[in-house]
Amino acid sequence: MSDTRLASRRMGIWILQGVAAAIFFAAGATKLFAASFEVQLFAQLGIGQWFRVATGVVQIVGALALVHPRLAAIGGLWLGITMFCAVVANLTVLHANPAPAVVLMLLNALIVYLRRDELELLARTLLGGANSPTP
Repeated sequence: MSDTRLASRRMGIWILQGVAAAIFFAAGATKLFAASFEVQLFAQLGIGQWFRVATGVVQIVGALALVHPRLAAIGGLWLGITMFCAVVANLTVLHANPAPAVVLMLLNALIVYLRRDELELLARTLLGGANSPTP
């Protein structure tokens, strides 16, 4: 891949991550600041308002990870799993349209796919094989 294409690809990934980070930061902030619609939504879930706060923290931590060069892939994975849970909650408990959560889940799946080499390196490092050759 040429240097220009590689630079364009990197810029595109960063823009994608920035957009996702902004969305998740805003969503997390509305949960932490107890926006009335969030309080009502989590009341419908029936788990308790502590879960709203925990979800807000998860979303903000994920958003920050998305904009950190070494944590972007983990942030995408973290938020993708979170959105999968949101899809399940929308379908099974809330009986609401899961489309927004599906779109955000797919956005994070794309980020994870584009940064899959970072996940592979992290896995090799954690498993003690950082110096082993790639098959």
